[in-house]
Amino acid sequence: MPALSFTLQHTETDGKARAGRITTDHGEIMTPIFMPVGTAGSVKAVTQQQLVDDVKAEIILGNTYHLYLRPGLEVLEKAGGLHKFNGWHGPILTDSGGYQVFSLAGTRKINEEGVTFQSHIDGSKHLFTPEVVMDIQRTIGGDIIMAFDECPPGGCEREYASTSLDLTNRWLDRCLERFNSTPDKYDYTQNLFPIVQGGTYKDLRKQSCEYVASKQATGNAIGGLSVGEPEPVMYEICDWCCEHLPADRPRYLMGVGTPWNILECIGMGIDMFDCVMPTRNGRNAMLFTTKGVINIDNKKWEFDFSPLDEGIDCVASNYYSKSYLRHLMKSQEFLGLTLASVHNLAFYLWLVREARRHIIEGDFSPWKREMVEVLKTRL
Repeated sequence: MPALSFTLQHTETDGKARAGRITTDHGEIMTPIFMPVGTAGSVKAVTQQQLVDDVKAEIILGNTYHLYLRPGLEVLEKAGGLHKFNGWHGPILTDSGGYQVFSLAGTRKINEEGVTFQSHIDGSKHLFTPEVVMDIQRTIGGDIIMAFDECPPGGCEREYASTSLDLTNRWLDRCLERFNSTPDKYDYTQNLFPIVQGGTYKDLRKQSCEYVASKQATGNAIGGLSVGEPEPVMYEICDWCCEHLPADRPRYLMGVGTPWNILECIGMGIDMFDCVMPTRNGRNAMLFTTKGVINIDNKKWEFDFSPLDEGIDCVASNYYSKSYLRHLMKSQEFLGLTLASVHNLAFYLWLVREARRHIIEGDFSPWKREMVEVLKTRL
């Protein structure tokens, strides 16, 4: 049996939302789950202890592109992998670096072999191939590693999306061949997730889902959404993909999104999410709360000494006031960035735990409809 297993514990009676359990060698993950993004081996402004104690994270992400460039593979390998390097003892998912590489539009070149790109740090040239990316992720040491795919730009023409998907499929075969012919780097099992692509074209997405499903991986991801397409289109494609991906494997929607996006996509059958939004927006004074969205920079919070959010179990949210956090942000104190980031992450983890509870209790759909409207409210 593979080290990663997925147990479907409960499915919504009148819908598609599901609650499950993913088991890895570094621990269990209760789904649906949100994964904080630790791009360079660190969730920005948040310690690993805060991730465990306050955020209550169960799995975090590392980024292949950034970790490959710095600190580099030699450091990571000598440390014994990212878990030992950064002191995070739970599961880690590493993305392939593809999205970051393809975003370097002016300095990268794509061909059948892979992608040549220039480092944003020193301008040095590098080549990512499916084989190289598998080796890099083996060395970083993710429990879940992602296939190397081409992420086509949002709104691209059908011909581009089709050609891109064909390339992604060929690269997936090469990823699998390399992955299956190389041993786990450290003392635990690593698992490869393929990625569904196909732009906003349903027939291409169906084709991609079927190709990915045929590989019988321990889990599958949906990529290429939330890249500029309208929100209703994102939902339509996400729902369509869920219909065509295996129900007995976890489904991971990459890079999405707002709290309401997450609830809507849980309702379609997605199990795993990641996004930089809670930390990035937090560092820019946007707080997500159980009552709606707050811009903590606004003067209206200057004399509000109530806690950030008493609705969630988090020290940063319960102990510090809106007035104090506004002061920290206005004073450009680093503590403000930490408190906002910890609060937002704790809120996201609270939200998926609540979604799980309502799925199990059988009232997810009405709760979701009401909650989405609350979450969108600007306070």
